[in-house]
Amino acid sequence: MGCAPSIHVSHSGVIYCRDSEESNSPHQTTTISQGTTTLHGLFVKTDAADSIPSVLAYQSRQPPPSAGPRRKERRESGGASARSRTPHCCSVEAETQTSSSSAKVSTTEVKVGPMRLTQYPIQVLLVFAKEDNQSNGFWWACDRAGYRCHIAWTPESALECFLDKHQEIVVIDHRNSKYFDAEDICRSIRATEPSEHTVILAVVPRTSADQEETSVLPLLDAGFDRQFMENSSITACYNELVQIEHGEVRSQFKLRACNAVFTALDHCQEAVEITNEDHVIQYVNPAFERMMGYCKGELIGKELTELPKSDKNSADVLDNINTFIKKGKEWQGVYYARRKSGDSIQQHVKITPVVGQGGQIRHFVSLKRLHCTNENNKQLYKSHREDKYTGDNSQSESSSYKCKNRRKDSVDVKSITSQSSDAPSLQTRRYSSMARIHSMTIEAPITKVINIINAAQENSPITVAEALDRVLEILRTTELYSPQLGTKDEDPHTSDLVGGLMNDGLRRLSGNEYVFSKNMNLSHAHLPVPNTINDVPPCIAQLLDNEESWDFNIFELEAVTNKRPLVYLGLKVFARFGVSEFLNCSEATLRAWLQVIEANYHSSNSYHNSTHAADVLHATAFFLGKERVKGSLDHLDEVAALIAATIHDVDHPGRTNSFLCNAGSELAVLYNDTAVLESHHTALAFQLTTKDSKYNIFKNIDRNRYRTLRQAIIDMVLATEMTKHFEHVNKFVNSINKPMASEDSSPHSEGSNTDCTANIKNFPDNQTLIKRMMIKCADVANPCRPLELCIEWAGRISEEYFAQTDEEKRQGLPVVMPVFDRNTCSIPKSQISFIDYFITDMFDAWDAFAHLPVLMQHLANNYKHWKTLDDLKCKSLRLPSENNN
Repeated sequence: MGCAPSIHVSHSGVIYCRDSEESNSPHQTTTISQGTTTLHGLFVKTDAADSIPSVLAYQSRQPPPSAGPRRKERRESGGASARSRTPHCCSVEAETQTSSSSAKVSTTEVKVGPMRLTQYPIQVLLVFAKEDNQSNGFWWACDRAGYRCHIAWTPESALECFLDKHQEIVVIDHRNSKYFDAEDICRSIRATEPSEHTVILAVVPRTSADQEETSVLPLLDAGFDRQFMENSSITACYNELVQIEHGEVRSQFKLRACNAVFTALDHCQEAVEITNEDHVIQYVNPAFERMMGYCKGELIGKELTELPKSDKNSADVLDNINTFIKKGKEWQGVYYARRKSGDSIQQHVKITPVVGQGGQIRHFVSLKRLHCTNENNKQLYKSHREDKYTGDNSQSESSSYKCKNRRKDSVDVKSITSQSSDAPSLQTRRYSSMARIHSMTIEAPITKVINIINAAQENSPITVAEALDRVLEILRTTELYSPQLGTKDEDPHTSDLVGGLMNDGLRRLSGNEYVFSKNMNLSHAHLPVPNTINDVPPCIAQLLDNEESWDFNIFELEAVTNKRPLVYLGLKVFARFGVSEFLNCSEATLRAWLQVIEANYHSSNSYHNSTHAADVLHATAFFLGKERVKGSLDHLDEVAALIAATIHDVDHPGRTNSFLCNAGSELAVLYNDTAVLESHHTALAFQLTTKDSKYNIFKNIDRNRYRTLRQAIIDMVLATEMTKHFEHVNKFVNSINKPMASEDSSPHSEGSNTDCTANIKNFPDNQTLIKRMMIKCADVANPCRPLELCIEWAGRISEEYFAQTDEEKRQGLPVVMPVFDRNTCSIPKSQISFIDYFITDMFDAWDAFAHLPVLMQHLANNYKHWKTLDDLKCKSLRLPSENNN
């Protein structure tokens, strides 16, 4: 019949086995062992027909021959275990193991979201009525791909083998209906549960050139997934199978893994609800059914709007939720829901949008758990526990429904209206004040602190609980590091300084739009390209010989360089710290870069010009030379600090952030009224640097080093923004000063800086704090300069503030710092306020780390100078008698 070798089992139990030596079959010669007799290719009569296995296992040992009709005989593997079977006249499948090239079972790792799965070798079932070149082609293709292959010759054996093995790919011969109906076989397989994740391939006859190709729709209707045009080439069959594996099979494998996820959801103690983008319910888990009193059939396919709503929610809660989730943001909070019984229950709800097809939000996943603060919730919780934990599971507890009431008999936060001081009301109020915080899953440090305080309130006396409530109110504010001032009448200078330097100035006046005047134009097209500097003139070189001293006079350098001190000081300082070597750039490139940066400072500004930048660069270099600072930072940190100091105020318009925000300037709009100038300084500096290779100092460093360096520079420049001044100072004190003080006071401490700096280097966050503190101190070090320099800087900054006030009045803008009116301002008072409020504490902390006795002595002398002038009611920089001199 041409389908050798095969085993035929008759009703009488006769086994016919034909040796494959005379056939072209790739299937193995079958050896039947029964009792003590083993016969090859013989007619055998036995009473053991019932024990003939329905699947015989073989191991392929030989590759397909390159030529010739004969196949080498392959030895059988260990005999398959017998399985009871009713005798009937049928053909029996053969199974091949993976090829010899992959004798060890190879697995593939597949990722589905966060899950990592292991995919074992693919199993293939071939269903052919007879052996031919096409069945052989698929057989050898499976061998080459390392798949486990089974072959069945009858519909019955095909279905039996599929139910036993659950193959991922089934190939059915659809070329001739003489032997069996391929579509019936496909339908019978599709009727089984395992076929949900199986790909079924129909082998169809090849059409001639003059024939029109038939439609695949009948095949799809029968349950086939693909069709394969008859082609006995092993490579063609191999390509088809491999494409199926990496396409449909891999996808089905991932879908099959979802069974584990759904099993987890079904056993999850939190209620889970999944809806589509139109809020149609697609899935609810059993916990959701128990919580809401519905069964799945009553919910699946319904829109959320069809379900009854509780009237206890505030009017805007749904709008608030929709606003969040439609933007792709997660929403969480307390929400009232109505059960099927009509009761309202309070839930902690977390709704997460999930992006799907087309990059659009396609699902919303809601996690819900009871908020046990009222009797309905407590009764429902109790009934849930009784339903869930009866029998053997009565000892286990659900963390989601376990409402250990930390606030005892607290009520809903919204229901608290009484503010009386009697004990019961206070008890109720204090245990309810942080209900939402405790329900949150975000483990931020401040949340942990609040949770600790809240837990401490439980058994505290009323007086202690009141004090802790006040603490919690303070912790809920955003300005945790900003000191609170008294009234403006107490110290208007301090109040105006704080308002001008630390606020974002969001006092809008409709229709006002600030336009920079010509001398502050943000366009850089008018700036001339600086000439190359070949030699430093002797007079400048002589001044720079003293640049390592803190008493270095930057104004003398400004005068001899025609208001361009930054290039000359920069070349000297950068050479001393090996900046060119670190960046692997030439001195010419560095010089050109310094020229470009300085050209973008506004010489028309009385204070924020390149002289100020050079002064800050000088202070930064001085600090980097201090032993403890130098030992705490790496070379990259030093280079980043010097570059940050150079660019930190580039293109400064001579106006504060508050002014720009109030004026609605383009920069304020661009940077969303947040750190406007500081963001502009860094962005412009990098734009200028990278737009031309002639002055691109970063062009020769690798990407990773550039990214690290860039991030450090940006971080330091942004630290000069005053709104976070106290945050930076307090973090430095708590993370650097206090641990150092503890080590110094330890009896085992030997007073060496080595261990301290080594510890700091081990913590990058501490290095960041040091760099921020260093540039902040360098930026406002004027009160710590020698008296004459301090007075000059005070006059310059006052003039710039006077000019801003004048322009605010002309433009009809809010006056940010009213005390800086040139006709009434007391400069000594403004300096005293600035030193008291911003300088003293910061430099005390910096001095404790870097050891700066000279600076602290200058600060004391300068403060005394301003105090003397103020006591004498003098509003100018010097006494009149000194001015005359």
